[in-house]
Amino acid sequence: MKNYAILRLLLAGFFLYVAWPVFPYAQTTLEQLFWGSWLVFLLLVVGANLATLLQMTRPPVMEQEELRSRQVDMN
Repeated sequence: MKNYAILRLLLAGFFLYVAWPVFPYAQTTLEQLFWGSWLVFLLLVVGANLATLLQMTRPPVMEQEELRSRQVDMN
């Protein structure tokens, strides 16, 4: 399901767009640590969704297509 990966990438891009102006105002060590960890998490999310989109990994179980086979009885 490429649609979900694309939607998650767009959502991550939107969060980055909203948060980007706040980065320079981090003055204390705790604020810098928070924004640094936030950026690392964002990169993990973007990387995982790109890997799913480029079919380098299998999609999550909920998004995998279920193959339904029909059993036919021959009596």
